[in-house]
Amino acid sequence: MNAEKSGIEVAVVTGLSGAGRSTAAKCLEDLGWFVVDNLPPELIATMVELGAQARGAITRVAVVMDVRSRAFTEDLAAIIKDLDARGYKPRVLFLEATDAVLIRRFEAVRRGHPMQGDGRLQDGIEAERILLTPLKQEADLVLDTSALSIHQLRAKIEDTFGTEAATRTRVTVLSFGYKYGLPMDADLVMDVRFLPNPFWIPELREQTGLDGEVRNYVLSQEGADEFLDRYHELLRLIGAGYRREGKRYLTLAIGCTGGKHRSVALSEELAARLASEDGMAVKVVHRDLGRE
Repeated sequence: MNAEKSGIEVAVVTGLSGAGRSTAAKCLEDLGWFVVDNLPPELIATMVELGAQARGAITRVAVVMDVRSRAFTEDLAAIIKDLDARGYKPRVLFLEATDAVLIRRFEAVRRGHPMQGDGRLQDGIEAERILLTPLKQEADLVLDTSALSIHQLRAKIEDTFGTEAATRTRVTVLSFGYKYGLPMDADLVMDVRFLPNPFWIPELREQTGLDGEVRNYVLSQEGADEFLDRYHELLRLIGAGYRREGKRYLTLAIGCTGGKHRSVALSEELAARLASEDGMAVKVVHRDLGRE
């Protein structure tokens, strides 16, 4: 069986304690990987086989391993070779950092090193570094996280393990009516009640912002196009900044009085503009449409 036929990718994340394995695991989960932390080495092959039999439900499996596992280096090295022989071709990510940085990180969280025992923190770090040397030499990618922020580490992992779709910022454009309250999950809220309300036009009152007549009326109003142009440009800057900071979900709330006309029409138009941007996956939700 090869990886192509099995339809599953396999990654093994390991390295020094305090070097960023937890951050790497969270990042891989955000990228759509099925992540298992500290699975006994002898169960890894079974886990991968089950994933391969899941008929597409699981396509990417990442196993995070550290020295807490019994017979860690010998078993893990053997399992990696076994997976390779089965055709899965696992990618091994090894995370490390300098002793000084690791000591500072352990002291910041006031935790002992798993190999420290009755000795000093430095003793545990040195023992682990020696133990993991064979695995480091066999790794496909070695990342030194000493000088990396969490966001920089995430970016490197995304570059290596992410797909274009997985690394996009997922944007939800949410229309709502102020009369029904502010959406609690919005990152940014914009009030479009500065535009004339189609509600007061009898032939438009029963229609919604999804209807062509209402849409054309709203978008033709003075200030509507300028608002869309400027807000779109602002969101391009914000979206780029969010991606640099590792934020992958953004909810934009657009509100009018009842959430039926202006906010709906403008949300649809803004979403269409954002959808043309690289790095964004956009959907529209009309929270209060149909409530009146």
